[in-house]
Amino acid sequence: MQETLLILDFGSQFTQLIARRVRELNVYCEIHPYHSIPELHSGIKGVILSGSPHSTLEFNAPHPNLENIRGHFPLLGVCYGAQLLAQTSGGEVARSTHREYGRAMVQTIASDAQLFQGISAPSQVWMSHGDTIVRLPENAHIEASTADVAVAAYRFDNESTWGIQFHPEVYHSTDGFQLLKNFVLGACGFAGDWTPDSFVEATVASLKEQVGEDRVVLGLSGGVDSTVAAVLLSKAIGDRLHCIFVNNGLLRKDEYASVLKQYEGMGLQVKGVDATDDFLNPLEGVEDPETKRKTIGRVFIEVFDRESMAIPGVKWLGQGTIYPDVIESVSVKGPSATIKSHHNVGGLPDFMKLKVVEPLRMLFKDEVRRVGAALGIDAALLGRHPFPGPGLAIRILGPITRERVRILQEVDALYIQGLRDAGWYDKVWQAGAILLPVKSVGVMGDERTYEQVVALRAVESTDGMTADWVHLPYTFLADISNSIINKVRGVNRVVYDISSKPPATIEWE
Repeated sequence: MQETLLILDFGSQFTQLIARRVRELNVYCEIHPYHSIPELHSGIKGVILSGSPHSTLEFNAPHPNLENIRGHFPLLGVCYGAQLLAQTSGGEVARSTHREYGRAMVQTIASDAQLFQGISAPSQVWMSHGDTIVRLPENAHIEASTADVAVAAYRFDNESTWGIQFHPEVYHSTDGFQLLKNFVLGACGFAGDWTPDSFVEATVASLKEQVGEDRVVLGLSGGVDSTVAAVLLSKAIGDRLHCIFVNNGLLRKDEYASVLKQYEGMGLQVKGVDATDDFLNPLEGVEDPETKRKTIGRVFIEVFDRESMAIPGVKWLGQGTIYPDVIESVSVKGPSATIKSHHNVGGLPDFMKLKVVEPLRMLFKDEVRRVGAALGIDAALLGRHPFPGPGLAIRILGPITRERVRILQEVDALYIQGLRDAGWYDKVWQAGAILLPVKSVGVMGDERTYEQVVALRAVESTDGMTADWVHLPYTFLADISNSIINKVRGVNRVVYDISSKPPATIEWE
């Protein structure tokens, strides 16, 4: 049974950061909504309760039943989790007279505090709370304090249950990673042996058992996720994996041919299907982002179903779904509000009688890349930027036309090649160009022009859940702007997007 740390999510914006820090300790963990606690199997060795935008003082505050967890597993409550444990054990939580948001300093640490081994006061931590624990339960004691918050950390007597008022998972808590290490590897006793190699070994064995002697069809996109999923499946079932690469007419310039060539020599059975007209005809003139996504999804299913039906004996559909797709499709209060449709999440239409297999479902993007490296996949392919499932359709704001697709492909090609030539491609997480639904007046030679505006986007991130814009040099942006305007017929203005996620998203649609 896989050793697992369970994280119960109460809706904090930092919950996924907890998971990422735990994964950095080579420990497998899963996030589950607080109201949907999974079966507590023998592999679970510890539990963390996340923070929350809620207050324990609210009438309908989240109060899960923890009787099968508390006292049975090492337990760490973070912020809201700490207040919940104190309040439900006889302590008292009240509105703070001095709220703490941002950096604070732990000034005192108990000498025997297990969570703080290797940590000395003063130690910077990150606070984010409007309530505070004003009285601990009788069977608990303070382990750390700041100047304004007496109960910055506490432990229940004779019990491996702790509460901390700050967020150790954020980088601003300078010793936060050490504290999590003390809890995960120390108090919980994890071996810390969940590595890319161990993941490959376990996943291949699991896929062999799951798929049996059946055949699997998988839609390749040319990206990291689908490629790593394909190689894992191929390692498990060999030539019973059939890969299909569909050209939807919305790929990057010349990408269809280059991706097919890239897969040569990888031991995969790949069939290329040029379905440009199938996609672009129904998309002609479509403006609404969700309509674009749904149209592309519908046509892809039709094309993919047609091609997969030509393969005898296929019973499974392989997908490159990764953990952020899964997390963003579930929230602590049921289905999350739709920001945009995920092309890998949500199941299949009834007419496709295929079962789904998702080898990467529990991995973050950077973990997928590490697994790919362990599989021996070429570093150039693993280093490819993420590319949206709907392709350039959602980077064309306003109506889709073949001419607008051509313009964006030309702009994008110049931009991406420029990043490569300048040594910036591998320094950014994702980059692309966006064709805006506006025109601007310009002057070329002695003539007035009235042509398209394009925006360039480049962000840095770890897993795509949060992102910041990249400070590309002005000289580079000037050169790229000049190149685009001179070489791409129909464009006379270039702008650069300096928005972060949140509040913006990486893609514009």
